[in-house]
Amino acid sequence: MTHAYDEQYLSDAMNNLGEMMDYAVNTCHFEINEFFGMFLVSDLAGQFAKGVPKVVCGMSGVELAMEVVRKSGADMELPDAEAEYDRSPEYWCGWIVAFYQWYTGVSFREMSQIVSMTEIQKMYPTLHEASELKFVDTVNAIARRKKLPTKLRMLRKACGYSQKELAEKSGVNLRTLQEYDNRAMDINRATGGTLTALSKVLGCQVEDLLEYDYAEGTEE
Repeated sequence: MTHAYDEQYLSDAMNNLGEMMDYAVNTCHFEINEFFGMFLVSDLAGQFAKGVPKVVCGMSGVELAMEVVRKSGADMELPDAEAEYDRSPEYWCGWIVAFYQWYTGVSFREMSQIVSMTEIQKMYPTLHEASELKFVDTVNAIARRKKLPTKLRMLRKACGYSQKELAEKSGVNLRTLQEYDNRAMDINRATGGTLTALSKVLGCQVEDLLEYDYAEGTEE
């Protein structure tokens, strides 16, 4: 697995996302799913996942939360930050989510389709003292049970294309596209030309089409 940013920045990233969630929920009194949803629709979630230095470690968690609120268009005055943040359940939620995203390469949005922040919050009593990899295994097991749709299918539907329409616009053989769309064939093994053609029509990056294998173990 190639990570979006070097491991030396991981601690800062985890602390910042933890502080962001703690401040948003316990100081600003946002509901945890509501605020994480705001984070997802902002461009900050995508930048964080890609390892943009300014977002990963260039801002504090409180500054990150304030920027999320600003980008959401919410007209509200935010309270002053507290001097320090304890490792509350909400802090742990942000902290562990940052690790999962870095370790797996799964986007924050994809992760939210597997498990909500409320569900992660409920994992705190049993997992907060366990290895981070235990959390990875737990979420991956949930993903396998849910049998989530492929990224190709989600992107295709988001663009409003049928399989036939996408095949025609991209020039990819319809039967081949159907097999990638249904996970009958592994899109990670598709040719560069096929991936590029699909990504151009769907308005995404090639890597946005690639699938993470939730069946993989966590041994490095």
